[in-house]
Amino acid sequence: MRLDLFLKQTRIIKRRSIAKQMCDDGFVFVNSKKAKASTEIKKGDTIEIFFKQKKVRYRVEEVPQSTVRKNEAYKYFTMIGEEYYE
Repeated sequence: MRLDLFLKQTRIIKRRSIAKQMCDDGFVFVNSKKAKASTEIKKGDTIEIFFKQKKVRYRVEEVPQSTVRKNEAYKYFTMIGEEYYE
């Protein structure tokens, strides 16, 4: 599954267009490497996202095979940690 689609499906980022833009602008890393929106995500990958005032790290627990329900989105990732900065 593409990175931008994974971020949207799991509701880490609300819209796929925003996920794609964040990847294009260099705010998303997969396994400590700058990631494109088309990067393929697999189980066990680590995703780092630099938001406006914090950095959040996630571990991919499972890759969804189809559309994810809102109440099941949390099953596909684990938040490892977050750091706030100015």
